[in-house]
Amino acid sequence: MAQFLNTKETLVTDAIDGLLASSGGTLTRLDGYPHIKVVYRSDWDKSKVALVSGGGSGHEPAHAGFVGAGMLTAAVCGEVFASPSVEAVLAGILAVTGEAGCLLIVKNYTGDRLNFGLAAERARALGRKVEMVVVDDDIALPDLPQPRGVAGTLFVHKIAGALAEGGADLNAVTNAANTVIAKVVSIGMSLDTCTVPGSPKEDRIAPGKAELGLGIHGEPGVQQVDFADAVTAMSTVVEKLKQRVDGGECVALVNNLGSTTPLEMAVLTHALSETGFARHIIGPAPMMTSLDMHGFSVSVLPVGSDELVALKGPVDLAAWPGINSIAPVKIAPLPDGLTPIDPIPSNNSATKDTITRLSALLIGAEQDLNALDAKSGDGDTGSTLATAARALQGSLDRMPLADLTQLFPALGNELSQTMGGSSGVILAIFFNAAGDACASGASVPKSLVEGLNRVRQVGGAKLGDRTMIDALEPALDALPDGLPQAAKAAREGADNTANIHRAKAGRAAYVPEENLIGHNDPGAEAVALLFEGLAQEIEG
Repeated sequence: MAQFLNTKETLVTDAIDGLLASSGGTLTRLDGYPHIKVVYRSDWDKSKVALVSGGGSGHEPAHAGFVGAGMLTAAVCGEVFASPSVEAVLAGILAVTGEAGCLLIVKNYTGDRLNFGLAAERARALGRKVEMVVVDDDIALPDLPQPRGVAGTLFVHKIAGALAEGGADLNAVTNAANTVIAKVVSIGMSLDTCTVPGSPKEDRIAPGKAELGLGIHGEPGVQQVDFADAVTAMSTVVEKLKQRVDGGECVALVNNLGSTTPLEMAVLTHALSETGFARHIIGPAPMMTSLDMHGFSVSVLPVGSDELVALKGPVDLAAWPGINSIAPVKIAPLPDGLTPIDPIPSNNSATKDTITRLSALLIGAEQDLNALDAKSGDGDTGSTLATAARALQGSLDRMPLADLTQLFPALGNELSQTMGGSSGVILAIFFNAAGDACASGASVPKSLVEGLNRVRQVGGAKLGDRTMIDALEPALDALPDGLPQAAKAAREGADNTANIHRAKAGRAAYVPEENLIGHNDPGAEAVALLFEGLAQEIEG
């Protein structure tokens, strides 16, 4: 898989220098590349307890992204998923430790424990006061003698960092860190493994499955479970956490493991909020990632008042999302004038049957239209139309089916609410303008032409621009001669868009010509399908 890097050998050093270049001078590194990769606060004066953490790279923004006032003093970075050397850790300790001493915050992995532990011993031999705590918050693997340290480590960074920033001594900072470690629990879930630069990707998670409890280095989890949806995934994670939390006021840290989209993370967060498990939340955000892993983790800490104050303490770090209370979703009524006016329902069985059949036709064409749109847009035209069609089917009983002067604008209002993107707006303009013309006494064909004229005026597209108009305009021109002729004209117009290699309107205008050759415009194809459906109904 292609990745935006220069070489595997310079990946970490390039990334660290990129962080420093964008820090505004707040961060400094030691001159020890490539073996010693230490980032520390530029403003550090050694008068307070120093907090040093780190480990393998690939978990960004952890750990260097959390170096700053109120959190870490220094981060010691190893290569991707590899512990930094003893010399690197010792260099970090010596660079930032004054008389107040230093606390090493280490995740529970053998390499980190050994290298940070030996560095601590060597620093003590040189006269430095050094303490070390080991975070073991992962609850994925039951009865494991040495649980892994994962994203719960960030609670330790923040609470210990707030105390150190406030002038607490090394003993107090260490005790606070150990108190957090004793309480914090974490577990993750992923739909895919991560891609380690320079190594083939391990595809061990089958489609339709999710892995529960995998490690932040891509280590296998405790089990693979069936994946259904975000609510089920979050519920599974929360149930595991509840078994290890006694209750009380809890803070949940919702962590993106790498490539989960912000949209997905927001959905997962909503699912968490619905459980009522936690009263406060940090995130959702990428805080301790696993390269490009498509997953999330939740860390939970039962907090006392002092710990909550420490978590709320401000830090000037872009990577730290801060803490908020989980609150009910606030909903306000629509402003006056925007609440839709419900039409007076009326029945016409023939009209109802026609709309039902045409809606079913669009629903059935969803995948084919999506495939066409993938060539010229973002692949969702079929889904957009099908979603609106399903909503329209469900609204027929409240539609004025017996009066076209009311039905046209009612269709426009319905589509504007249920069809996303520009398509819903275009069709709302079309049907509302057609309704105005119809109410003024125009025939149905002339009313529809008036709707088309308004669409062209507002949208700017015209015949030959490779849009739905290429099928709609010839169809409406032929409509006075009958539906079969209109359907034939619509089909010819839609098929002709496959020969238009340069779109002049819509999303396709931004797509390379070679993507469009030989493929119908999806909007024009949808129009042709609708007219063909109407014609078949007349023939039947």
